[in-house]
Amino acid sequence: MIMAITILLILSYLLGSIPFALIIGKVFFGKDIRKMGSGNLGTTNMIRNLGKAAGLTVFVLDFGKGFLSMYIASLFLGEINYISIFGAMAMIGHVFPVFANFKGGKAVATGSSIFVYNYPFLALALIIIFFTVLFLTGYVSLGSIIISLVGAIYVAIYGVGIDRYVVTIMCLLVVLLHKKNIVRIKNGTENISKLKINIKR
Repeated sequence: MIMAITILLILSYLLGSIPFALIIGKVFFGKDIRKMGSGNLGTTNMIRNLGKAAGLTVFVLDFGKGFLSMYIASLFLGEINYISIFGAMAMIGHVFPVFANFKGGKAVATGSSIFVYNYPFLALALIIIFFTVLFLTGYVSLGSIIISLVGAIYVAIYGVGIDRYVVTIMCLLVVLLHKKNIVRIKNGTENISKLKINIKR
């Protein structure tokens, strides 16, 4: 059992380490996304520099890394109360990818899969919150930070087993990874999305 868990954890990390943003950027655009914009291997940086289609494709693939990691683990281990740990390993792989010199993204897409897999109704609420924040402020990063905090609080209160601690910690990690964004929001220098709704009085 311990050997199986160890192998599955390693597999989850390796899945998370697949740098889809880097691959798509080089294969389809001939560009290294790490040298563009924020340099992050994530959805937002892809959209801003290589377009919506590229960014949304990366989101789906990065989301799949976490979801697939948990699904594969469930096939071998059955119903367990620590399934989120495999999604967390995929997140760690995304943030510190062995296939991209350990410099990845902020794991918002990969982390989202944990909520969809384990807390689908909460995931729906978080999606609504994210887009509400995005439309009102224009800050993608702020939306990510807020849903991470809401998710952490909810799971810390209502979560069960080891998953409660794993998900809470990973949510806080996502917030920590946005520390530079927090500074830019405070200074008014953070990028504003075109999706922001301009309310005229």
